[in-house]
Amino acid sequence: MEQQLKGRIIYKGKAEGEALVTNMPISFFGGVDPNTGIVLEKGHELEGLSVKNKILVFPQGKGSTVGSYTLYRMKKNNTAPLGMINKETETIVAVGAIISEIPFIDKIDTTKIKTGNKITIENENIHIITH
Repeated sequence: MEQQLKGRIIYKGKAEGEALVTNMPISFFGGVDPNTGIVLEKGHELEGLSVKNKILVFPQGKGSTVGSYTLYRMKKNNTAPLGMINKETETIVAVGAIISEIPFIDKIDTTKIKTGNKITIENENIHIITH
C-alpha cells in the first residue's frame, strides 16, 4: 500500500530508503557517533542502531548547536541519513541538513511512518510504501 504526505521543505532534494523511526528527539552532538552513525544516547529507543543510509524520522532535534556540525561530519564520513523527516524541526537540525545537503522536510505526521517502510522524499512530498 502506498500513501503520500506533503510537508514543508527544509532542504529540497530526493532521497529514497528505509525508514528508521523514533518518537524521541535526537541530539546529534554526543547522541550519535559521527564515525559510525550509531545512536549512542543511553535510554534512547534507537540506542545501538545506525542512522546511516536510512530515512531518519523523528519529532525534532535537541541539544547543542554543535549538532549541526556533527551532521556535516557524518555526511563527510558517509554515516549520515539519506534524508530526514520531522514533525517540527528546529534550527540545529535544519542548519545541519542544509550545510550537509541532506533532503529534509517537516510539518509531517510522523506517526504515519513505521520503521522498515520504504520512503521516498521528493522536495515537499513523501511517498510511503508499507508492507
